[in-house]
Amino acid sequence: MLVSKTPSRRRLSTETASAEKVKVEATEVVVEIRDPDDARLAELGYKGEFRREFSLFETVAFAFSIMAVIGGVSSTLSFGLISGGHVGMVWGWFIPCIFIMCIAASMAELASSMPTSAGLYYFSAKLAPERYSALASWITGWANVTGQVTLVCSIDYTVAQMITTAVAVSTDGSLILGAGPTYGILLAILLVHGLICSAGTRVLARLNLVYGFLTAGATIGAIVALLVCSGDQKVSTETAFTSLENNTGWNNNGWAFLLSFAAPMWSLTGYDSAAHISEEVSGAARAAPIAILVSCAAVGGMGWLLIIAVSFATVSVPALLETELALPMGQLLLDVLGKRGMLAVWSFVIIAQFLCGAAQGVDASRVIFAFARDNALPGSRWWKQINQHTQTPVNAVWLVMILSAFCGLLGFSATAFTSLAGASVIGLYTSYATPIFLRVTSGREKLVPGPFSLGRWYMPVGSVAVAWVAFIVVLLSFPSSQTTNPVQMNYASVIVLAVFIFAAASWILSARKWFVGPLPNIVAEEYKTS
Repeated sequence: MLVSKTPSRRRLSTETASAEKVKVEATEVVVEIRDPDDARLAELGYKGEFRREFSLFETVAFAFSIMAVIGGVSSTLSFGLISGGHVGMVWGWFIPCIFIMCIAASMAELASSMPTSAGLYYFSAKLAPERYSALASWITGWANVTGQVTLVCSIDYTVAQMITTAVAVSTDGSLILGAGPTYGILLAILLVHGLICSAGTRVLARLNLVYGFLTAGATIGAIVALLVCSGDQKVSTETAFTSLENNTGWNNNGWAFLLSFAAPMWSLTGYDSAAHISEEVSGAARAAPIAILVSCAAVGGMGWLLIIAVSFATVSVPALLETELALPMGQLLLDVLGKRGMLAVWSFVIIAQFLCGAAQGVDASRVIFAFARDNALPGSRWWKQINQHTQTPVNAVWLVMILSAFCGLLGFSATAFTSLAGASVIGLYTSYATPIFLRVTSGREKLVPGPFSLGRWYMPVGSVAVAWVAFIVVLLSFPSSQTTNPVQMNYASVIVLAVFIFAAASWILSARKWFVGPLPNIVAEEYKTS
């Protein structure tokens, strides 16, 4: 039985000059909670509004699907090819994965301690000094929203590119679709994803099992196909692992190689999804951290094996970069497997990436819902509504799709994917690093460990994670060449800066007077499951 006070009306009070406080006038009600997950959620300040229909295995599959390894490698192969050739592909993937695991481990500890859909911005609010709690939550929340929406757009944009690549190959190059048709395909994909993401939790949970198995199968199939069908045309082991080719336009080879880190940084994003669906997961305090760690390790490892297979099968880096196809991976598969073989494998790549976009749409909608539940977004009263039929935030789903459609207008730029990928990585990893930074500084004594804890290792692991993110954010703000123009500019920093200017202006002019961080919708006096 849970004895609690359910708020009936809220108003602001300016009792102190340092922070705004919320007074809650409430009537006492008795709520029976039979689920220990909902009891823990109530301790964190929220009432359970979702059906807990994600199992541990389905949660892992969900996080794994969002990072769809075959789709990620196929979409970002050009990054490594340009920034170092074989070395850029192989080691440009492997090195960042080490640091990403540090970030994942720190996030897993936080998700285990505080399993709520609010996720990262909730973590920041609870770990920051009380005076700066609301500001830390505001910054983290807006960074995460920015990354989530641009990630949906960038994933679906690559699906559109994959479809145009398939069209070009099937017509033997007679039909090359440009930016306009590609944007039209993107809009159609967003529409279908909106319909899928509006489904009930049980349907979404079962679908993610299909997503996970298909993605893993397609990845393994591509690895085998590339290694077997390339036959004697494979390059030597020395070439595959040590050949460096700088095609960036930057004079310094070392700096050019560092730019290849963008590939795994974009591919291995979205694993915070396990935290964002924790209110829909059974045994969330245990399932969420397991899903974060297992999915990151699986995608990082399988991705590296696929990259190695690609490196062995790549006879000429310049030839791949000169392809008229939208994605060099399509050209490589065409060279190695022939037209029919390429289209067969490519169809599974398209499906895997399409399902990846659907999973990410769910994740982004949960972030929008949670942030709106704390009244942090314009029009929050609309975006925090739960559909009575599906018990999912359908309004938030369609907001994500509409915003992604606007971001997709960057598709008319020559660096569309680079800009979208960079913006999603900067936004997401800034939101990842903020609560981790607070964990190793002001929050050292505040965290109540959950079932998964780093113990005394939280400090070195967290410090490495924060330092790496700081480095990556600066790195991904640079263009791919020393000389650039408006068409070839990297617009990642422009997107992120625009959002942060809006968020900062909103904070200074208004939000600091009323936003208090996570806003409990249940104030518990006693927690006991029955």
